[in-house]
Amino acid sequence: MPERAMRSLLAIVLLFTLAACGRNEATYRTKGEVFGTVVDVSIYGESEARANELGRRVMEEFARLHKKFHAWKPSELTALNDAIARGEPYQADAEMVDLLKAATRLAEDSDHTFNPAVGRLIRLWGFQSSEIRPQGPPPEEIRRLVDAKPRMSDLAFEGTTISSRNPSVMLDLGGYAKGYALDRAAEILRAEGVKAALINVGGNLLAIGQPGNRLWTVGIQDPRGAGTIAAVELRDGEAVGTSGDYHRYFMKDGKRHGHIIDPRTGETSDHVAAVTIIISGGKDAGTRSDGYTKPLFVVGPEQWQAMADRLGLKEVLLIDTKKNVMITPAMRERLANASPHPG
Repeated sequence: MPERAMRSLLAIVLLFTLAACGRNEATYRTKGEVFGTVVDVSIYGESEARANELGRRVMEEFARLHKKFHAWKPSELTALNDAIARGEPYQADAEMVDLLKAATRLAEDSDHTFNPAVGRLIRLWGFQSSEIRPQGPPPEEIRRLVDAKPRMSDLAFEGTTISSRNPSVMLDLGGYAKGYALDRAAEILRAEGVKAALINVGGNLLAIGQPGNRLWTVGIQDPRGAGTIAAVELRDGEAVGTSGDYHRYFMKDGKRHGHIIDPRTGETSDHVAAVTIIISGGKDAGTRSDGYTKPLFVVGPEQWQAMADRLGLKEVLLIDTKKNVMITPAMRERLANASPHPG
């Protein structure tokens, strides 16, 4: 695919209307809004009634996770943050402990360029809100929070009890929980014997099986405009993650400030428009596809390739804010071989 056709990137979205390739089977979609974004589940090869029931169950699971891990409304995560601020241990559950341990591993693997412990910086910039308004945080306040060096490795786990060695840690899983939701949805659907499904949480997707004799096909859309500009086919168990500066952002003095914060400087990352990766393998492909885009976004055009190599990522596409396209050979081949339409 010519690079001129890949000028910029928004998110992964479904190409046209999802329809089954099989003669007597259909794809049914359940849609909703959670995690501050649009979600939908497309299920192939089931009756309409069963597909709707399974879709409802997935939406209920999404709502549970949204309530549990909300970063600023009262939740189990805010209760943990309050305990950390008081210097007290918090009695969590196995799910939260496992999720935070996995996030800690990714933070360490990425040299802490992925850092969910910087919730105070995210709040300072005004992104812990349903309505984002232009902010101008005082430089000295930004520096104070950066110098406190909150890190995931500050957390200590004793069974399901969580504590922190650093009271400046405030957890925000906004760049991670959506991927975990993909994995939970896949676990529910696979347990019910669903042969094919495509789960979409705000442009992060995970594929189960395939609809008929064709693979699931999704499109890549322009971050600064409308319309899809490329297609990619997903095999069973593959997940696509995208991070960009186009949904949660504000403009101030002619500069775009996206919601992804560089934990090294405390400033918004302003060199990348979007990053998309494809991940496969294991039961946590969705979680990794969401988390692994953040280090590439933060380190930017000069260092993304080294970070991709460090994290073992083969299929990566990055568009910078000047609309330059940077793409790994494996991703280039993947996009070039994709069919232009679903089956």
